[in-house]
Amino acid sequence: MKTIKGPAIFLAQFMGDEVPFDNLANLAGWAAGLGYQAIQLPCDPRLFDLSLAADSQAYCDDVAGLLATHGLQISELSTHLQGQLVAVHPAYDTLFDGFAPAEVRGKPAARQAWATDQLLRGARASRRLGLAAHVSFSGALAWPYIYPWPQRPAGLVDEAFAELGRRWLPILNAFEDAGVDVCYELHPGEDLHDGVTFERFLDAVDGHARANILYDPSHFVLQQLDHLAFIDIYHERIKAFHVKDAEFRPSGRQGVYGGYQGWLERAGRFRSLGDGQIDFKAIFSKLAQYDYPGWAVLEWECALKHPEDGAREGAEFIRSHIIRVAGRAFDDFAGSGADRRQLRALMGLEG
Repeated sequence: MKTIKGPAIFLAQFMGDEVPFDNLANLAGWAAGLGYQAIQLPCDPRLFDLSLAADSQAYCDDVAGLLATHGLQISELSTHLQGQLVAVHPAYDTLFDGFAPAEVRGKPAARQAWATDQLLRGARASRRLGLAAHVSFSGALAWPYIYPWPQRPAGLVDEAFAELGRRWLPILNAFEDAGVDVCYELHPGEDLHDGVTFERFLDAVDGHARANILYDPSHFVLQQLDHLAFIDIYHERIKAFHVKDAEFRPSGRQGVYGGYQGWLERAGRFRSLGDGQIDFKAIFSKLAQYDYPGWAVLEWECALKHPEDGAREGAEFIRSHIIRVAGRAFDDFAGSGADRRQLRALMGLEG
């Protein structure tokens, strides 16, 4: 059995203009100083040149070397924003254009082509960096129809997932060539947001071995999905893990949908680690039980706490929850060492 690796930290929510959040070198020093052992690295040009990394082993070696000077490594590359743009419903064109470079904004087909190319580069860059997993979003074509009113025409959702599969299959094949898993963060706003939709997608890509899951229990609490049973069902596909807390406190005025409230006023909201309702002791136990092979990565998103406090507390929280798995059974000292003849005799059988 493997011991979960960590703590690691996702840098997306910490990038900024002020030191030490202004570049990769400074962020690496900051993260290492808090006790993190790895970073989940957004493919954002402010931190990482994905196009160069896809084709230059020297650049990848330089990035890895920079991190190593701080005692860090990369847990996964992230193309969440690019993955989102692989499939965008027209209702969200304007809002999601900001994720794309200026030259493809207002041009949905060009934007999709750019996003697909980014994922293909992500596969090559991940391989050069020696990574086992890559994290992303799926994008969404059916999300505006999540609630079945007005009545959905027969076949609408099936066609949405068929098209999503067509768009992702070449990308998944590229990751297969690279020997890297694509781990989709199951997230509201994406067509892949729970177990049922992940299964639909698997059907659309013929059960592709590289189509896997970034497990983030916070999104399941906000949907009122059983985040522990999810691990029992899908553990073979869980290849990445965001350690993020959340709480759901419905009232007589609002529930899961949140009433268009801001994050501070929503019944369901993200919290810093330990401040929410997620049973992390059980999660880490289940992941250890199922031999989860990857990293425990802090993703900080909280409606209340300062991010630097959340990051500082998060490193120790994760470290204290990682279970160093045993190399032998606890009752080995009492083993009988019986041979086959003795085993059969214990059952009253002839040798």
